[in-house]
Amino acid sequence: MATSTTKKRSKGTVVRDPRLSQRRAAVARSKTRRRLWIAGSIFVVLALVVGTWFLLHTSLFSAKTITVSGAVHESPAQVIDAAGLSAHPPLISINPAGAETGIDQLGWVKSSHVSLHWPSTVNITVVERTPVASATSGSTMYLIDETGRILSISKTPVAGLVSLNVPDGTHFVVGTSLPLRVLPAASVAGSLPPAFKDQVAAVIAHPDGTVSLQLTSPITINLGTTAQLDAKYRDIASVIAGATLHPGDVVDVSVPQASTITGP
Repeated sequence: MATSTTKKRSKGTVVRDPRLSQRRAAVARSKTRRRLWIAGSIFVVLALVVGTWFLLHTSLFSAKTITVSGAVHESPAQVIDAAGLSAHPPLISINPAGAETGIDQLGWVKSSHVSLHWPSTVNITVVERTPVASATSGSTMYLIDETGRILSISKTPVAGLVSLNVPDGTHFVVGTSLPLRVLPAASVAGSLPPAFKDQVAAVIAHPDGTVSLQLTSPITINLGTTAQLDAKYRDIASVIAGATLHPGDVVDVSVPQASTITGP
């Protein structure tokens, strides 16, 4: 038979078992200890997080060593500055994607990759662009790649590059692209086949977006648009190899397999 936790006195008063009070007190103490343990654990975790954050932002974990590879025309200092790393910031505050975006704005840079190596090293790899043509604005010569990117200013002609003749008023800013109407001509300059590339003195960009070639002969070749370039190149090679051409002749290959030749 179960033992009751309360006893009744003859006069009607109820006496509670002291063990009940002790149990309640024990439960209360247990809850207090539990709350203190949880609070203490949270404090320790926060202290570790804050301490680690401050530690990672000290000079112990800053970008002390920064290596740059693949850069030829852009100096390591220019690359590091463009990446926003000149002040050697803590590694934890470096955003590799953001640094790459900055580097890619440099005129010669085609692509870049930034990698972090703890505790204090940053490696930067750069792939540079290749010039295919030179264009002149006023007395200033600019180097251009096949995408129409303006790479740099050149004080002297560069061997192996064709001249890119652009419409008057074309604006040149290093690190940016040529206007859309000139991009087809840059693409042609970068894709000329070995069969007659050495005979091309200039690639001419016309205001309507069409392109023509000026040979060293001198002979002019009208390419029209850049559609079906491979077929047009085959026509040009065939005409140069098999036709009798005279200085001043104009060869029209704007329609593949239907080339025409007109005299001066």
